[in-house]
Amino acid sequence: MSALSLSAFSGAAFCQDIRVTLLGTGNPPPVMNRFGPSILVEAGDKKLLFDAGRGAIQRLAQVKVRWQDVDGVFFTHLHSDHVVGFPDVWLTGWLVGAGRNRPLEVWGPPGTRNMVSHLVQAFEFDIRFRISDDKARPEGAVIHSHEVNPGVAFEQNGVKVTAIEVDHAPVEPAYGYRIDYEGRSVVLSGDTRISDNLVRAAAGVDLLVHEVASPETFVRAGVNPERAKSVVAHHVTPEQAGEVFERTKPRLAVYSHIVLPTATADDLVPATRKTYSGPLEVGEDLMVIEVGKDVIVRRPSPPKP
Repeated sequence: MSALSLSAFSGAAFCQDIRVTLLGTGNPPPVMNRFGPSILVEAGDKKLLFDAGRGAIQRLAQVKVRWQDVDGVFFTHLHSDHVVGFPDVWLTGWLVGAGRNRPLEVWGPPGTRNMVSHLVQAFEFDIRFRISDDKARPEGAVIHSHEVNPGVAFEQNGVKVTAIEVDHAPVEPAYGYRIDYEGRSVVLSGDTRISDNLVRAAAGVDLLVHEVASPETFVRAGVNPERAKSVVAHHVTPEQAGEVFERTKPRLAVYSHIVLPTATADDLVPATRKTYSGPLEVGEDLMVIEVGKDVIVRRPSPPKP
């Protein structure tokens, strides 16, 4: 993937330890520039997907990551915009191309196992005929679901993933995740208000990817004021996110899961600067952040006319 622009923070390096790709940075509205929330984290020999919103598998194809190579999927919570692309990742990843020939591992909060078991039931007809007629390998249709509590959810080959309980009430529990590998660290906020748990987990982190909701964007979109107030109350405003960044002091803060997806940098950055003056990027679909001695941001090329 070519890069339109590149930003580097904290010196120069050629070897990066964790690679984070923002596959989808939007929320429920079906817009083409911000697909549903989904983030790919590559650390060591592991490729881990955090949430699987609308279009996750198309974005994986765009960045040329084979879906059959995804080692696991982690759900922050079970709101539809975070999981609606999962059946596509699961089934298309099994059927297309070389296809997945091993079970798909899934981690998430309580309720994950129930959701997954019903998906298997819903697609039973398709699975049965793909195996009997298309000769797809049965093991590739298997899902191993793991319901996790706050704490270490995954640790393998030097890669550690820790679940952080955040505040998305009344949706409980909802998680953010911290990924550690070879002394490098990334925190993904998930959906949350200001969360002291998240602040503690993200203190001094290399990269903090945080959600944000811009009240001004709701006004511009003509959203009913009561509805807008309710939605924003479940998230953080740019000023509040700035407070989180100021308290945690990451090497780089990046916005993703932008509510509403029509919000621009002009809606987000000036308001954030009221409370935070450190390194900040507004995420976009297919943005890559490489975390090592440098934290390097690679923005995607614009579409060809």
